[in-house]
Amino acid sequence: MRNLTTRLIFIALILALALWIDLSQEIRIANPFNDEVLWRREVSPKLGLDLRGGLQVVLEADLPESTPISREQMETARLILENRTNALGVNESILQVAGSRRIVGEFPGVADPDQVRATLGQTGRLEFVDFGPTPLLEGTRIVTDVDGPVETDPNDPNAPTVYHTVMTGDKIESALATRDEFGRYVVDFTLTAEGAQIFADHTTTHTGQYLGIVLDKVVISSPRINEPITEGQGQITGNFTYETANALAIQLRYGSLPIPFEIVESRVVGPTLGQDSLQKSLVAGLIGITIVFLFMAIYYRLPGILADVAIVIYALIAFAVFKYIPVTLTLAGIAGFLLSTGAALDANILIFERMKEELRAGRNLRTAVDLGWSRAWSSIRDSNLATLITSVILFWFGSTFGATIVKGFALTLALGVGISLFTALVITRTLLGLVIHSIKPGTERLSWFGL
Repeated sequence: MRNLTTRLIFIALILALALWIDLSQEIRIANPFNDEVLWRREVSPKLGLDLRGGLQVVLEADLPESTPISREQMETARLILENRTNALGVNESILQVAGSRRIVGEFPGVADPDQVRATLGQTGRLEFVDFGPTPLLEGTRIVTDVDGPVETDPNDPNAPTVYHTVMTGDKIESALATRDEFGRYVVDFTLTAEGAQIFADHTTTHTGQYLGIVLDKVVISSPRINEPITEGQGQITGNFTYETANALAIQLRYGSLPIPFEIVESRVVGPTLGQDSLQKSLVAGLIGITIVFLFMAIYYRLPGILADVAIVIYALIAFAVFKYIPVTLTLAGIAGFLLSTGAALDANILIFERMKEELRAGRNLRTAVDLGWSRAWSSIRDSNLATLITSVILFWFGSTFGATIVKGFALTLALGVGISLFTALVITRTLLGLVIHSIKPGTERLSWFGL
């Protein structure tokens, strides 16, 4: 019963902050003197693949089973793929390593699944190859010595020509798709200091010859070296559209994959299906919450009504936390949230039942409330701790094996349990204390408390 006013002020501040986040797409703090934005954060809700529609892809290392693959290689590949797809505008993509050889990618709201698949499926190994006095046609597949000398039979007329790689794409510092003076799409690139020196030496000694630009052993351009290029900047020309030029620039900017991958599974979830799932989930949740609210109000009377109010506040706080972090909401995530709502009510039920036992034993109302809270706490603590431990295990499992559904469920459940404890132990107790404080001793009506 102590510090009731302080608790009410604290709850009001928390609720005001939650409402601010819930009702905003972006929160910002501006300088009151010059309107300069000091801090901002986007808080629009993030919907997962099953609610928004999009693309899910499973990639597997395209190497023999006997070839060892390190965790570091997989994490590097995941980061490169994530950077590539985010640069395509898929800024809510989720990629995670699944097991020792697979990467699972989810791209909610993706507009062009084929472009994402193409970007993921390429290793992006760029080579600048010496073609000598004769250019090669675009699309020609060649053999290069980039990984060392290649043995061929000189007596075999069908033996492939092995071309010399002057430099690889790891010497490129930046790349950007743009237009040249004729309006054609090109890729402008800037080299590192080491790359600029290699490029300058080669173009100086091979003026008038052709320097092929090869991506994954396929010729994409055969420009002629008209003059030495010594400034460390160049331009890739070819029969580009904006999409192909941008895809190439992305691969150059974010490097090549440490190991090759192939797409072994992909599925597209239509936005209509996702929207339908979201609407049905919301309707089901609303029906369930309504039934629970009625049960609490009818069975526990006044404490039940206060618990219902606390649960509404819990929902507002939880949604604000999900938006702020942000948590990508999926059907499984919504299920975890609803389950944690049940945990919040479960804590209230334990407290109210203990309180009723004390009232039946002849305690006065204020003593019964205090004893109810203290004697129910151990059960509440142990049950919620067990749930949190389970959530941690599920989250680890989802992270390790790429089970994003399990991971989302575990995350929303754990956050919900933490918020539900705050709701039951602070908000419900404060509201009940406020009501009991206003009831004069001797005027208590036990029927209001479910007796």
